Amino acid sequence: MNNTRLDLRRLATMDAAQAARLLHRVREETLAGRKPPIAPRPEIDASWRRMARLGLDPDQGTRSVLLRRDELEHRRRSTLLAEVMQTLSSGLAGIADASLQIMVVTDEQGRVLWREGHPSVIRQANGICLEEGAAWTEHTTGTNAVGTALATRRAVQVHSAEHYVQSLHSWTCAAAPVHDPRDQRLLGVLDVSGPASTFHPSMLALVGSVARLAEAELRERHRGTLERLRAVAAPILCRVGGRAVAVDPHGWTAAVTGLAPTDRIVLPKSFGAGRVWLPSLGLCAVEPLPGGWLLRVEEDTAPAGAESGAASRVVLDLSRPRRWTVAVSGAAGSWQQELSPRHAELLYLLALHPDGRTAADLAEDVFGDRTRTVTVRAEMSRVRRTLAGVLAHRPYRFREEIAVEVRRPEDPADLLPHSAAPAVRSASRV
Repeated sequence: MNNTRLDLRRLATMDAAQAARLLHRVREETLAGRKPPIAPRPEIDASWRRMARLGLDPDQGTRSVLLRRDELEHRRRSTLLAEVMQTLSSGLAGIADASLQIMVVTDEQGRVLWREGHPSVIRQANGICLEEGAAWTEHTTGTNAVGTALATRRAVQVHSAEHYVQSLHSWTCAAAPVHDPRDQRLLGVLDVSGPASTFHPSMLALVGSVARLAEAELRERHRGTLERLRAVAAPILCRVGGRAVAVDPHGWTAAVTGLAPTDRIVLPKSFGAGRVWLPSLGLCAVEPLPGGWLLRVEEDTAPAGAESGAASRVVLDLSRPRRWTVAVSGAAGSWQQELSPRHAELLYLLALHPDGRTAADLAEDVFGDRTRTVTVRAEMSRVRRTLAGVLAHRPYRFREEIAVEVRRPEDPADLLPHSAAPAVRSASRV
């Protein structure tokens, strides 16, 4: 192989024993700090580096403390993934069974909630603790498709000696994250695993397609709930004087009167009936509706100084590996929201550049391509809907009167590990 990095498609054309020997040598030389005959794939190399920083023993086992049965059932009932298990199962379980593999579904913490597939492979999986209730994050079992997909929020395939822990070298796996389409929150991971002899590079595309199909089904289910809420709210809004909006429990708009239409209103975590200050609306009277809330804007009652400029401080918390938040505080109160991977990237880049970035600048920062301004403008439009009064544009920037704090992970290499943005990766090496 004359290319400078491993390519799984080319690896699949090699003799299986020869491919296994090459992968083992690449891992052995890399972990020893020597130059391997061919470089590992970038996502694998990055994961191995994370494992080395953690001090994970590559010769350790993969055992973990299983969840109690009642805790496992509670997690199954609590996750949105339960609503799309039929889609996941019909899309992958049969294929996994026929190809001598198993399908695994985990939650956002890497705990295995369900598994289906070939009975003999399920028995083999028990031997590596790939069973219901087990933990499969990188912290517990090293580089593996589930854990690495959780760490990077990207689909990934890990084959044979690409696994950090040696006891997994006889396995191959492909996994893709599944997100909540309402807020891009990570729900969990869909994975297909099996003996290394069942490896095929096309499995990654298949797993990714089924994960996107599940997200599409969740999106349609959400639209249905909004339609039902709209049917309830429409006659009520007709009788309400002034400005009002009906939203679901996550702030998605079902119906509105007297206000410019908006897709979503940021709601505080502790939210209920009564009077509450919302950054985008001001002081509101909140009343429950079946499947949501009625927000009535109280005219001329906003606290002094509670205009859009009332926000005085923003805390961008990027210190955790898979959960990033923005917190806004000021005279009118405070609120916090979880960020999608892309929005975390954009806000971080704006924090690095107080003087602002044009759409072309951000396109260069994120994609390495200054022509991708349409994509940047669309994403920044979504960000500014949430952070009205915090962000300015032309160029995009945090408002001058707002103090911005960025909380980074202890190790710079752990900054937004999912990101392939050139400007983020450059900052993570500082």
